[in-house]
Amino acid sequence: MSQRIPQIIYEDNHLLVVNKPFGMPAQADISGDESVFDWGREYLKNTYNKPGNAYLALPHRLDRPTGGIMLLGKTSKAAARLSKQFQQRQIQKVYYAITESVPAVETGTLVHYLKKLPGKNIMRAYHKAVHGSKPAELHYRLVATSGNKALLEVHPHTGRRHQIRVQLASMGCVIQGDVKYGKTSFNFDKSIALFAKKIGLIHPTQKVAVTYEAPWPQNEIWQIFQSHF
Repeated sequence: MSQRIPQIIYEDNHLLVVNKPFGMPAQADISGDESVFDWGREYLKNTYNKPGNAYLALPHRLDRPTGGIMLLGKTSKAAARLSKQFQQRQIQKVYYAITESVPAVETGTLVHYLKKLPGKNIMRAYHKAVHGSKPAELHYRLVATSGNKALLEVHPHTGRRHQIRVQLASMGCVIQGDVKYGKTSFNFDKSIALFAKKIGLIHPTQKVAVTYEAPWPQNEIWQIFQSHF
């Protein structure tokens, strides 16, 4: 997987917004590869000559094989306020996914109940609540097609683990490269074709509505839909 460094989208005294490369973990995992969190602390330490470990917080995560926009808190005040916005579902996120099939309905809302399989990093989607499940909801829109593939715009209304991946797979639209949730082939870089494009929030200290957006991926997986970007 790619180990390019994150691209800085925006930075001030309290907030750091980056474009996470596909294949880079958000935080340390068993691979030992550099994470966004590790990179961020090193960046702050070197840029601002901070002694010891610089403060940094991850109020949310992106799955390792995905790419796109992430928020990082540079102060405890910002981190707490960002976490509260996520908990209260006040943050708007827009993703794009390339799927291995075209949805039967061009736009719609998916509602499932998600539960983690015991001992595995896999979620299962149910149409009715089961013991230990949590509700998940998203809205999708078909943007374009290319052969059997589709480019979908996705607005998650909840923030469950693997939510977009398992919910799209449950309607028969497996994300390209996501072998964990469907019959598809690995992408050449072991990424999946899911990209966090845009995020809207109330700035944690300026208290005004802001929107940050990552540039479109440039790798060949996304090039078939380049004219729609």
